[in-house]
Amino acid sequence: MMLGFGMGFGVLGMAIMLIFWTGIILLSVWIIRTLFQITDNPANSNNLSPTTPKEILDQRYSRGEITREQYELMKQDIS
Repeated sequence: MMLGFGMGFGVLGMAIMLIFWTGIILLSVWIIRTLFQITDNPANSNNLSPTTPKEILDQRYSRGEITREQYELMKQDIS
């Protein structure tokens, strides 16, 4: 007579094996996601989009979208 989880312990043995392997798979997925996680936090990433009105204004001026006079007036408005 062979004693194995599936053979000798019946339904209880199969349930234990199912829980065990499910836990192993979930643990593996969690470890892989943790190791290769890309952060969504803008404070920790090199986010190139401006976050403040001053930064937006600076970028618009540097791209030539507004004149120096417009830049100075807008800068006064937002400060």
